[in-house]
Amino acid sequence: MFSYRHAFHAGNHADVLKHTTLIALMKYLTQKDTALTVIDTHAGAGLYRLDGDYTETSGEALEGVFKLFQAAKPPAVPNAKPKAATPKAAPADEVLAPALQDYLDVLRGLNPKFAESGDVAQLKIYPGSPFIEQQFLSGRDKLKLFELHPTDFKSLTGNIEQLGVGRQVSVAREDGFEVLKTFLPPPARRAMVLCDPSYEIKTDYGRVATCMADAVKRFATGTYVVWYPIIPRPEAHDLPRKLKTIATKSGRSWLNATLTVKSSKLTTDEAGDVVRPGLPASGMFVINPPHTLKAELQAALPQMVARLGQDRNAGFTLDHGS
Repeated sequence: MFSYRHAFHAGNHADVLKHTTLIALMKYLTQKDTALTVIDTHAGAGLYRLDGDYTETSGEALEGVFKLFQAAKPPAVPNAKPKAATPKAAPADEVLAPALQDYLDVLRGLNPKFAESGDVAQLKIYPGSPFIEQQFLSGRDKLKLFELHPTDFKSLTGNIEQLGVGRQVSVAREDGFEVLKTFLPPPARRAMVLCDPSYEIKTDYGRVATCMADAVKRFATGTYVVWYPIIPRPEAHDLPRKLKTIATKSGRSWLNATLTVKSSKLTTDEAGDVVRPGLPASGMFVINPPHTLKAELQAALPQMVARLGQDRNAGFTLDHGS
């Protein structure tokens, strides 16, 4: 049960979709004066090294965040002296969609050398959802993090302690599916929940649906965010449909964004061995999304496809309902 480690997948195309969406949500939800409770049911380690053994072993970040920003320009500095070497210009000098620019700015904040040069080789630190969520909190907001994996829980605890944020952020080694119900409704009646399990075991799909149904019943006006893989498995196919049913029956608005980077079909190599495609696509389903989210993703998703697509099957969908 505890074999999954997100460190192998940090910065991949699924993280690009997930974290771009998460940043857009956090920016909007933390603008109000009323306190916000953010609950992350499967928090992971919180922070990852892109030059570490895990990430370099999988190589997924190379086809994800590195590829997305391989031509990112550093911000202009007035009266700055030109350097001997300058980073490559973005394709056709394309201006990033605002949501992707916000994502890039978060990465620059954690990687000063990358921020200065625009050289993706200097992109060493990658934030998991806890670090992204914490960056947008005001003094009145709370962040509650849950992680069961013993090693990731230890890393998460240490990483959060380094932030020096005191009681604003709490970390617990508990089952996020089960513990969520104890925090809904929140004291100030405002909450965002990110549910992002590994789906390592197929029962996770059913648990996500059950958890979200219970959460909406307990606190109908919360913003509920679910990341899910898109793979040839019935449970994966059914999950967004179940989430849509939950939202519709509760009279809540919803948004479903998907990003596909390659075909999901099996192929064979020169030796005739079967080659599995890995994760070809993923989705973000949001119940009670901000009214601004659709337009932000509408601008960002085509750029994700253009920069991250690996074959002609690359594409995106963006559906919503009320």
